[in-house]
Order: sequence, then structure tokens, then C-alpha cells
Amino acid sequence: MTQTPEQVLADIPGWDGATLSELSGGLTNRTWRVTKGKKSGVLKIDDEPREAPFNSRYDEAYVQNMAHKAGLATQVILVDSGLYFTEFVEGVVWTGDCVGKVNNLEMIAAALKRLHALPLTGRVFDASVAAKRYVDNLKGLEPDVAEKCVEIAARMRSPLNVCCCHNDLVAANLITTPELMFLDWEYSSDNDPFFDLATIVEHHELNDQQVTVFLDAYMDDDGQRWRAHLEQQRTLYLALLCLWMGSRSDSDPAELDSVALRFATSCS
Repeated sequence: MTQTPEQVLADIPGWDGATLSELSGGLTNRTWRVTKGKKSGVLKIDDEPREAPFNSRYDEAYVQNMAHKAGLATQVILVDSGLYFTEFVEGVVWTGDCVGKVNNLEMIAAALKRLHALPLTGRVFDASVAAKRYVDNLKGLEPDVAEKCVEIAARMRSPLNVCCCHNDLVAANLITTPELMFLDWEYSSDNDPFFDLATIVEHHELNDQQVTVFLDAYMDDDGQRWRAHLEQQRTLYLALLCLWMGSRSDSDPAELDSVALRFATSCS
């Protein structure tokens, strides 16, 4: 039986009787801000057992604590199969408008180079597994588009050069404290490093000039040589985004159509 947040905190030394404030935004869990005196944390309790493409909570904690030592994430205080308790950090959570600014693109590139230099996690991201999970729950995507998305995911499921990746670098998972840190490590695993770059580029619809700045910052002014490889990963990201949005009943149909059109264009 799922524990209440009060029951969870009662078993953690120093946190019994903490003040709880529920936060919005969790898709598969409930989340609370926890405050006790001068210390603060974030507690997540899962609604149901976690399945692929999500990490187990233990695997997520392993990567996040590794990133914490590199200054890229908060520390995990407690983890169990259905709960996750981390430090809370004061800072500014980014919005989509923040990402495309030159200084911010350079900041992201620098942080990604540090992330991608961390030890491997031992779990390789399999795009085809993620695609299948989304397809099994499709609600609003044209069958021919879904078929093409699955084909793309299957074709690129085994990257040759992998490193530790976040795999979900949307603006809401970026926070300046004032150093840049990454939130929500539930998809983190070993993957092609350009998938993280592609997520930044495609999710925030960066223009060609912004892509050049970002890629050059990441590749030490040698970005053009890697442009074709980035394009492949951009198409893969759009394929998975189409399927993810198509599997959710709360997706905006107009936004889904827009992403599907961008995906089709990237395949042409």
C-alpha cells in the first residue's frame, strides 16, 4: 500500500513533522515540497510501479547522485521502489524563451560536456522500447505517422558511441542556482550524446543560427562537421515526441499536428 508523505517522513531522521506543500507537474507521481527548519526537500511518491522507458527509482538515484558530485544535480536523500526524496535547491527554473539566448546555449553546452564525461550508467537507452510503450497507448496520432515514428526508433536504437545522458532536457528541467543544474533524471541512461543536444534543439524549436551557436559551443567551434549526425538525432527525438504526445489524452491536437509535420519534414 502506498505510504502517505507523513508516514514516509516519520521514518527519516530529522524530517518527522516537516511542513508539506503539494506541487503540480508530476505525470506519474505526486510531489511535495518538504520543509523542516532551514532545510528543504522534494518528495515524490509514485502512483504505480515504474516501467520502461523510465528508470527504476534506484537507477535514477545512482545517476543523479553521480551528477550531484559533478555539480549538475541535487542530492538524493532517500530512495525506495515507489518513492524519491531529494534536496530542494533555490533557483530559477527555465522557460522555453530562456533556452535560445546565446549565453544560455553556451551554458547548456558546457554543462552537457561535463554530464557526458561522467561514467557510464550501465543501461543503454533503447528508443524502440520507448516507442513500443507509447504505441501501445496511442490515442491521437495518424497510423501512418506512428508507423514511420516506430521505424525511425527501431533503426537508431543501438548507438555506437554512448555516454551518460539525461534524455529529457526540456526547459522545465533546467535550473540556474546560479550554476546550471538538471532536474528529473527518470530517463537518464547511456545514449548517443547528440540525443541530448537534439532535445534542446527540437523541443525548443531553435533556429538555424541558434543551432550553429549551440553545436559550435559543444564541439569547440567544430560543430559543422557534426551537423548531419545531429540531424539524425533530431529526427529520432521528434519521432519519440510524436508518439509520446499521441499516447497522452491531454495533448493539444494542434500541437501534436505541428510536431507531426515537423517530423515529416525532417524525414523528407
